[in-house]
Amino acid sequence: MPDFAYVARDMKGKSIAGTITASNQRDAAAQLGSKSLFPISITVNKGSQVKKTRGVGGAQMAGFYEQLSSLLRSGVPMIRALTVLSTQSGSSRTLRNAISEIKAKVEEGESLGDAMSRYPRIFNSMGVNMVKAGSEGGFLEDALERVGAFIEQQEEMKGKTLGALAYPVFILFVGVTVVTILLVKFVPQFDVMFAQLRTKGGLPQSTELLLAISRFVQGYWWFALGVVAVVGFALSQYVKTEKGKRTADLVKIKTPLLGSVFLNLAVSRFCRVLGTLLKNGVPLLKSLEISRQAAGNLILAEAVEQASEQISAGERLAKQLEKSGHFPQTVVEMMSIAEESNTLDNVLISISDNLEKTTFRRLEIVVRLLEPFMLLLLAGMVMFVVLALMLPIFNMSNSL
Repeated sequence: MPDFAYVARDMKGKSIAGTITASNQRDAAAQLGSKSLFPISITVNKGSQVKKTRGVGGAQMAGFYEQLSSLLRSGVPMIRALTVLSTQSGSSRTLRNAISEIKAKVEEGESLGDAMSRYPRIFNSMGVNMVKAGSEGGFLEDALERVGAFIEQQEEMKGKTLGALAYPVFILFVGVTVVTILLVKFVPQFDVMFAQLRTKGGLPQSTELLLAISRFVQGYWWFALGVVAVVGFALSQYVKTEKGKRTADLVKIKTPLLGSVFLNLAVSRFCRVLGTLLKNGVPLLKSLEISRQAAGNLILAEAVEQASEQISAGERLAKQLEKSGHFPQTVVEMMSIAEESNTLDNVLISISDNLEKTTFRRLEIVVRLLEPFMLLLLAGMVMFVVLALMLPIFNMSNSL
């Protein structure tokens, strides 16, 4: 049985907090009542509920939310709907096992949102809080459908981004491979001839540089790979730290050309999650806490956290976000107008749509510029190798 964290008052009105073991929330409330305690809040103790599982792909999660919404809309009871989803062959084994355990907890009387929160690597905080809000407000089917649509849209955006960058990365890989083969296999064949030319009159600086690079690659390739591996490992460990994540996120949004793309994508995620949560009845401060984590950028999350502290004191959201300097001016102005007209939830989703369209157009332009740049870089590297090899031969021909 799970542990429940509770806040209650005794007969004298004194507030008491603690934990209690019970089969469900109703049982926990009954146990508190038998102790002459009046419960104010009873929640599943997070320390006893978190399950260590692998993550599940976004496409499968979107399918889960949408299918569960469709089944509930069709009048299928919750337990039956979860049973159907837990036996689907198309889902991953991790997701099927999680759904089976969630169904068992729901049968014991636990809410769907609390049961889902046991699997933070599968069901993120946005999905869990949307489900909780939908269960309490009577719009669970709509909440599930919106979460599914949101995840599906994020997966589509991720696919577009990766697809746009695939070709430049491929060109870079081909270029490095071609130049490495030239340095290891082709250049050493000229060593004997160049040694004779060096004794007669010396070699051009470019040829000497090429030969030095070739000898280094042949003799110390293991050292170069070791340095790259050590540096890569050190950076990966550094990025896992709080300071490292913050530095990496700052570098991303300050990078020339791509910095505005990373920033706009983070702002777009923040606006969409915040708008979706507000539309489903989640309070503003709770929505800000969830959406700042969903932004995927610590710099942006810190700005939202500081804004939340001021909002609790009565300040407006748009004004506080503007002070951070990380939100585009057009976004701040639209949010300000939306707050005055009490249409913040709809305007935030509209802002996210517009930002995504603008960002992908900009990303497409950057990628189009990147492709010829990579081709020129590849051609330049090959040209350097060829010219460095041919210059001594041309000089020898001229001397003859």
